[in-house]
Amino acid sequence: MLELKNVTKVFNPGTVNEKLALDNFSLTLEDGDFVTVIGGNGAGKSTMMNAIAGVWPVDAGQILIDGVDVTKLPEHKRAKFLGRVFQDPMTGTAASMGIEENLALAKRRGHTRFLRPGITKREREEYKELLKILGLGLEERLTSKVGLLSGGQRQALTLLMATLQKPKLLLLDEHTAALDPKTAAKVLETTEYIVNKDHLTTLMITHNMKDAITHGNRLIMLMDGKIILDIRGEEKKKLTVEDLLHKFEEASGEEFANDKAILG
Repeated sequence: MLELKNVTKVFNPGTVNEKLALDNFSLTLEDGDFVTVIGGNGAGKSTMMNAIAGVWPVDAGQILIDGVDVTKLPEHKRAKFLGRVFQDPMTGTAASMGIEENLALAKRRGHTRFLRPGITKREREEYKELLKILGLGLEERLTSKVGLLSGGQRQALTLLMATLQKPKLLLLDEHTAALDPKTAAKVLETTEYIVNKDHLTTLMITHNMKDAITHGNRLIMLMDGKIILDIRGEEKKKLTVEDLLHKFEEASGEEFANDKAILG
């Protein structure tokens, strides 16, 4: 479903600030894979995500989504393949519009959008049923402005919007990092439910080692723009945070210094 073949990305080439962010990077995701991604600051996690989304061009290599070469496609043309949820709950929704209006925009994504007024009764019923999945009571607040929602409610809604069209690939960029632990757990539970229900191929960046171990069928760790650990199947099911730290030290030759990940 996703292939990154020998992708390289260098920022500020030829300057004192030159940074090799992705170093001949290769990764393959099968249909339905749910891969969690961890690594310290500057490891290449967000660079990888932005390369897939087409935020900027890569310097070398190929990116294929469901067999389609999207390497040269601009960001807006890749949008039909992708759903994405960002770290900031304010990104991904229109604050001044109602919940049902935001869902209607997401529903029409990739199709011609007409500025005709109103949302049909059938659509409204569909949105109510979808919102019930979240368990946040939002199905009774269809006309509420999204800007009035809490961070957790807004992030859960963004997740629903990102998966409404059942994308080829779902990108979750530390989508619970800005939430309190209880809300983060709820959003992750909802994420797992939607991903499994719709059999979505998913990449989830997290700074929380426990979450990376608990969720998904595969875990990768990045360092200096490369994958240094790739754990899946039974090995991942038995994994502990201590195991993961030990494996990191073995693979990298140094201690894992990201306190947020360890404390998480």
